[in-house]
Amino acid sequence: MPIRNPIHITAVALAALLAGACASVDVGGDPGPPAPAPDYRVGDRWVYHIVDGYRSPVVWDETHEVVSIEPGLITVRVVAKGTTVDVERFEKWSAPGIVLQGAVYDIETRRFDPPLIRYQFPLAFGDRWNQRVRDLDQPPGPYGPIVRFVTVGGWQKVTTPAGTFDAIRMRVIMTLDDETVWRFPTQANYLIWYAPAVGASVREQKRSEWRDKGGQDAVGFHPGQNAVVELTSFTRGR
Repeated sequence: MPIRNPIHITAVALAALLAGACASVDVGGDPGPPAPAPDYRVGDRWVYHIVDGYRSPVVWDETHEVVSIEPGLITVRVVAKGTTVDVERFEKWSAPGIVLQGAVYDIETRRFDPPLIRYQFPLAFGDRWNQRVRDLDQPPGPYGPIVRFVTVGGWQKVTTPAGTFDAIRMRVIMTLDDETVWRFPTQANYLIWYAPAVGASVREQKRSEWRDKGGQDAVGFHPGQNAVVELTSFTRGR
C-alpha cells in the first residue's frame, strides 16, 4: 500500500499535464465549415497502408469494411495482413464516430465503457472533448483507465495513395491503461486527417512513448509507436 499512493499521484499528474497540452495545442489548418457525420452503407470499404517502427519497421495493410448496419449498430470487419501481421477483428459502432468495440492504439480489440468518442460530429474548428474510458476486458485497477484528449483543427489538402482530399485535422493526446508496478502508462500523440469525402481518416501520424518507474532507464523515455497510416483506396457500398 505505501508504494501505490506515489504511483497514483504520478498518474494523476500525467493526466493533468496531458489535459493542459491538449488545451494549448495548435492543430493547424485553415478555417472552414464543420465536417458532418457520414452516411455509411454496407460495403463501404477503406484500405490503409501502415508503416510502424524505426530501424526495422513493421509494414502491413488493413482493410476496413462495413458488413452490417442495424438500428443503433454498425459493424465493421477489419483485416490486417503483412509479413508479420495477420489479424481479423470486428468493430462495433453505435453511431458514426461512437465506438462500442474496436481499437484505440494498435490492432487490438477493446470493449469501451463508456463508448469511445472517436469523432464527435459535426467536427468543427476548435472543438475539444476528453474522456476516461475502461476496457471491459481488463480488470478495473489498480491503475487508471484510458484517458483521451481530442482537439479539432482546421482544413488542409492532403495527398495519399488514394488521391488528394480536403481533410480536417485532429490532435489526439492519450494515456493508455497499461501502467504496471515497474512502468508508467504509455503516452500517445496522434495527428489525424479526417476527410468527409470518404467518411474516415485518410492519413494518421502516430507517436508514443513510456517511462520506467525506477532503475537506470527511469530518466528517459522508451519509444513506442512511430507509425504513418495512409489510405490507399476507398470503395463506396451500394
